[in-house]
Amino acid sequence: MEQHRHFILFKPFGYLSQFVNNQTKRTKKKLLGELGDFPENTMAIGRLDEPSEGLLLLTTNGKVSEFIRSNKVEKEYYAQVDGLISDDAIEKLKNGVEISTETGPYITKNCTVKKLVETPQLPERAKKIRDERHGPTSWVSITLTEGKFRQVRKMTAIVGYPTLRLVRVRIGKITIENLQAGEVKEAPNLVTLTC
Repeated sequence: MEQHRHFILFKPFGYLSQFVNNQTKRTKKKLLGELGDFPENTMAIGRLDEPSEGLLLLTTNGKVSEFIRSNKVEKEYYAQVDGLISDDAIEKLKNGVEISTETGPYITKNCTVKKLVETPQLPERAKKIRDERHGPTSWVSITLTEGKFRQVRKMTAIVGYPTLRLVRVRIGKITIENLQAGEVKEAPNLVTLTC
């Protein structure tokens, strides 16, 4: 029987969530394979876009990938947004907002959103975020069970608070706690860890 392998990693800013660069124009991109020695057929479970950071799970098992990407598993993000986010904006995000997708307008599902009182303790980002001289910023936690392309960024922008930094901090029960940017750990079984 084939022995599958699973990995937990902190995707740093500026990396693509893939192992092969299939872009013809942007050939000098950083790929996940640069972060570790992964077996053949390793795939990212879901994606984080190039400027996003945080928890990314990898597996050689397609069924595990499908389960974790499903709406049965929560994904939590910390978003640093431009401006001091209002309670009204938080309520709108919780109740669903209309974003554009490749297939047309989409209303996001109800989700858990809360303002973070303290700035989260995260590894420093490779590229600096603008500083307070350009106006205040605030942090929110957004927990979703869906994952449309650039969803969190689109959601915060539509309520008037564009995302400056986005970090996925949790998938199910797995968190990025104690992981540094670029760090990879092998995991025994992702399904039992996420449920």
